[in-house]
Amino acid sequence: MTETTTHPAGPAEDTALNIRPILHYTAKNTWLNDPNGLVWHRGVYHLFYQNNPFDNVWGNMSWGHATSTDLLHWTEHPVAIACDEEEDVFSGSIVVDHDNTSGFGTVEDPALVAIYTSAFKEGSVHQGTQAQSLAFSTDAGMTWSKYAGNPVLGRGSAHFRDPKVFSYEGPAGSCWVMVAVEAQHQQVVLYRSANLKDWEYLSTFGPANATGGEWECPDLFPLPVDGDPDSVKWVLVVNINPGAVAGGSGGQYFVGDFDGVQFTADFDSLVPADADGTTDLRHCLWLDWGRDYYAAVSFSNAPENRRIMIGWMNNWDYANSLPTSPWRSEMSLAREVELATVDGLPRLVQRPVLPLDCGEPARTIQDVELHDSLLQLPDATPGSAQLIEAEILPGTARTVAFRLLGASGGTAATVLSFDAVTSRLTLDRRNSGNTAFHGKFASAESAPVKLDGGVLRLRVIVDHCSVEVFAQGGRVVLSDLVFPVSGNLGTEVCVEGGTAIVRKLAVTALS
Repeated sequence: MTETTTHPAGPAEDTALNIRPILHYTAKNTWLNDPNGLVWHRGVYHLFYQNNPFDNVWGNMSWGHATSTDLLHWTEHPVAIACDEEEDVFSGSIVVDHDNTSGFGTVEDPALVAIYTSAFKEGSVHQGTQAQSLAFSTDAGMTWSKYAGNPVLGRGSAHFRDPKVFSYEGPAGSCWVMVAVEAQHQQVVLYRSANLKDWEYLSTFGPANATGGEWECPDLFPLPVDGDPDSVKWVLVVNINPGAVAGGSGGQYFVGDFDGVQFTADFDSLVPADADGTTDLRHCLWLDWGRDYYAAVSFSNAPENRRIMIGWMNNWDYANSLPTSPWRSEMSLAREVELATVDGLPRLVQRPVLPLDCGEPARTIQDVELHDSLLQLPDATPGSAQLIEAEILPGTARTVAFRLLGASGGTAATVLSFDAVTSRLTLDRRNSGNTAFHGKFASAESAPVKLDGGVLRLRVIVDHCSVEVFAQGGRVVLSDLVFPVSGNLGTEVCVEGGTAIVRKLAVTALS
């Protein structure tokens, strides 16, 4: 019988800091990074991920494994695909081979097939290169076998990795399509296959937009615009490290068309370089404007055609230094993404997957006027995450700010503020608590936010050591890790420089 551990667990078990999140997945006592192989199968969501089974820093890359039926309660399983003397097992994806094109299963009982990057070690016949390999499972993802014919696709490259594979049916016929990267060339490379073993080159996209670091973890998927099945666009996600808008790691995306051979970005998705060859990152399309949302990929087969993404909530600038023990790193909340018309253009909007029944709010507020004053809100609760939902009319106020995980009467807090003069939303963790563990951690991230009829709409999830902000219905997202001073749980909203109206506000504990 497989031994499992249910996660997330409560913060009381941590030996160093009582900050293990409640809603965000963490491994029990090891390191994790990129989500891999997101697949839904027989009513279960499978989250595989880059994992060091032996330590809580990066190394010995293997695929960890967790399962859930609701994307909130996760059960950790033993390592799924392990590194060995020949290879580290880098990022990739999983498909359900319904037609048994690979021959690993049957039509009646299809195999799960993982397509992953083999990072070959010294001494291997392929040493110094990265190539794509297969593993398969015939017991619904619980045990895996590596294919004897690995690798199935190589380019003689040291940085060819992160295959996302999906089933495609369209003008170019039916096939498997792979999107991978030549990381240091800032290129997405596309291939097709009939059987997952033999691959034919299709096309290349890039460099484009943010190119200041390595491109990693691509994803390509169609979405209807405003829910209209007759108006479908394709979204190409490309993560980059370093060179993201907030510094270090981040995820950008392009909107365009895919004909089964080539992805073509819409003109309005592309940012022309300046005269000196640089690109203004503020004009690129970003999944998240914060510091801690990277390597995001989606389930290709979520039920009801939902497109659900999960990212790694960390940044390579300081990832190995986070002050947690014995675990290190967490996943973001699952996010449902859609394409909506924003200022006349199709753009991604994101909504966090939260409990269907969040319970009764600890406090609700309606139509309260604040003039150069603050309003105390319910404290965050140990053992629970905090959900803040607000509609605010900034009115004549210069700034409206939420102080999160703060000290009573003190200055330490994570501050989420809207500046009505610049129309920017800022998440500031410079005085959030423990920031000294790495020189690049203390930071303030900001994003442009356009009011809707004069209203600022916010949904904020505070989960012990993380803050995820969804503004204007998910048109703008900011995500940051924070490590507050033990016992700092205070929450308040402050108005400065005029009068604002809190039209609606609810604070709910999610346990």
